[in-house]
Amino acid sequence: MQEIPINRLKAVLAEKQKTSKWLASQLNKSETTISRWCRNEVQPSIETMAGIAKLLKIDIKELLNSTMYNGSSN
Repeated sequence: MQEIPINRLKAVLAEKQKTSKWLASQLNKSETTISRWCRNEVQPSIETMAGIAKLLKIDIKELLNSTMYNGSSN
C-alpha cells in the first residue's frame, strides 16, 4: 500500500486547537497561503516555520519531522 504523507502543520494546529484562519492572522498571511501549506502544495520558509513554532509554543522539530502513515498492519 502507498504511504500517505502526514502534514505536520495541519496536525499540530489541530492538536493545539488552532485554525488556519488564526495562523493566517498571526502571520499576516492569507488563508489561502496557510491552506496551501496544510495541503503540502508549497512549504513555508524555514524562518516562517520558526515563527510558527514560536506561536504554537513547540519545538520547530515538531514541524520538520517527517511522519509517514503506512496503511499496512505490519
